Amino acid sequence: MRYYCSFLLAPVIVACFSSCITTTTLADPRATVVREFCNKTKDDGPGAVWANNFVVAFDNLNSDLEQKGWGVTSVGQDPITFYALVQCLEDLSKVDCTLCYSEIRSLLPKCYPEIGGRIYLDGCFMRYANYSFFDEVMDSLDTSVCSSSNRSSDQQGFGSAVNAVLSNVTSLAVKSNKGFAVTSAFRSTKFAAYALAQCWENLNTSSCAACLSAAAASVAKCAPAVEGRALFAGCFIRYSTTPFWNSEDSASSFSSKKRVVLWTVLSSSVGLILVLIVSVLAWKKKKACKAGEGSLRGLYGSELPARISISSLNYSYKDLKKATCSFSVENKIGQGSNGTVYKAVLPGGNEVAAKRLFLNTKQCVDQFFNEVDVISQVRHKNLVKLLGCSVDGPESFLIYEYHFNKSLDLFIYADDQNRHLDWQQRFDIIFGIAEGLCYLHVESETRIIHRDIKASNVLLDQKLKPKITDFGLARVLCADRTHLTTGVAGTVGYMAPEYVVHGHLTEKADVYSFGVLVIEIVTGKRCCGSTGSHSGHSLLAEVWHSYKTSTVEKIVDARLQQEVRPFDFEEITRVVQIGLLCTQANPDERPAMSRVVELLRDRDGARGDAEFVLGDPPFFEVEIDVGGGVDGEACKLLP
Repeated sequence: MRYYCSFLLAPVIVACFSSCITTTTLADPRATVVREFCNKTKDDGPGAVWANNFVVAFDNLNSDLEQKGWGVTSVGQDPITFYALVQCLEDLSKVDCTLCYSEIRSLLPKCYPEIGGRIYLDGCFMRYANYSFFDEVMDSLDTSVCSSSNRSSDQQGFGSAVNAVLSNVTSLAVKSNKGFAVTSAFRSTKFAAYALAQCWENLNTSSCAACLSAAAASVAKCAPAVEGRALFAGCFIRYSTTPFWNSEDSASSFSSKKRVVLWTVLSSSVGLILVLIVSVLAWKKKKACKAGEGSLRGLYGSELPARISISSLNYSYKDLKKATCSFSVENKIGQGSNGTVYKAVLPGGNEVAAKRLFLNTKQCVDQFFNEVDVISQVRHKNLVKLLGCSVDGPESFLIYEYHFNKSLDLFIYADDQNRHLDWQQRFDIIFGIAEGLCYLHVESETRIIHRDIKASNVLLDQKLKPKITDFGLARVLCADRTHLTTGVAGTVGYMAPEYVVHGHLTEKADVYSFGVLVIEIVTGKRCCGSTGSHSGHSLLAEVWHSYKTSTVEKIVDARLQQEVRPFDFEEITRVVQIGLLCTQANPDERPAMSRVVELLRDRDGARGDAEFVLGDPPFFEVEIDVGGGVDGEACKLLP
């Protein structure tokens, strides 16, 4: 929508505005950043695990925010647990709250890999750390932010109004059941002050009172500045010379009588009306610019690849928002490596999967285009089909074909009998993944290394056929190169030893990940826990020991052993052999994926077991530490 303003139209505007003002409210998400703090201490633990917790926590908070306007979460286990809190101010509508949080989501991840950060916007707040801070009321970062402009006349009278309004608003907020209040104070017709106070929901009444009292004393020192804000660990206070909150949502604190007085003054002043209109236009423009900053267009500008911008690959952000019911929790179907996946029903009834990306660095944008470039070049029955992308909105999306059964991890780790996979289904999935990787390594026009093969990156179609997805970390290996040297990026437990230690990347890194996944499918256990510990090593060690002692039946998923139809135990043992062979410490001892396909196709083992000569388990030879990476690719795990 375009807006036009002319002084010749001022009387008409005033008349229309006056007649509509009782039923129309100009909402504002107040997404202006007041201040952002990033801790100086960097993550020195398993960085990939911390970053993964970062992603999950942001997604959890997004769900809470949509339901109740605030949320707290903790992800992982100490000492690398990710604790986070987010809250919108009480007067924001659900839509405005979502918009405000979108700004947080695009800005606060820039603190990573610092292990703590907080950001104050005029409409919302978020904080995260590696310890539980939910009981903290005040801390060393508490501060006040004062505007640079002052009241020029009778500063004492204005200061008196500020003190009065701060006293009133803190008292009202403590008495309310939401720790929130807005109010105003007048010392004369010339001096008025308006204030808002908000405690975070994690505080009890006494803690809220203590925080607001200290915050009010702090921000009162801003007077005679026309505006001041107190930014405390447990609360937020703002005062101004003009009302700044969304009045319809704060009716309980902003009385009807005061609203009538306010709108009477506004409707009688053409100058103020014009100022208000110009302010709205400026806010609209600022909002549009802000939206562009977080999008691919904002980051790439004219460099945005024309083939995406003007081709059939491009989807409209507006259409996707409508197709996902504004990205509702009900339409969430999964969590990708760097974003959330939603089911979207497009005009015409077509169902697609839209992966909502959290892009805040050039490296992550490069990853986006890497995924588009790589997967748009390949076509195989065991690779997910990329339908397009969306780059014209405040957030960017990859659009894939939709698969009702979602991802493999929901089947092999779940206790739900409705998601049980029998042995034949598991074998077919293993074989299909092997064929897909073989295509990437050998049969496609370019040699592609996926780098993040795991159960959650394998989708299952209606017939439970596997589809490899998430190519954000994929790398193309040129014909004249034997390997790439690159920063470590991937998922703990699935990464090959030589890649973790030396950054030495070949197709054999995918072979190792595939071997780990095979063991998971057979055992029904995860290779590594949410703590990022070396539990993956323990699983491989357990399977390796069972194989060496001819007790493989002990590690087979118990659900398989309960099947009415007996399974081929010899075949399971052979598949375990292949999985262990793929996880050998020495990459030269691992078979190529083309050979793995041949071994799996030879289901009867007619060619003998000469190739299955396994040395010591690789998981005892190296100590895995993925805290770093030399090319910033840990962003793949950021929201």
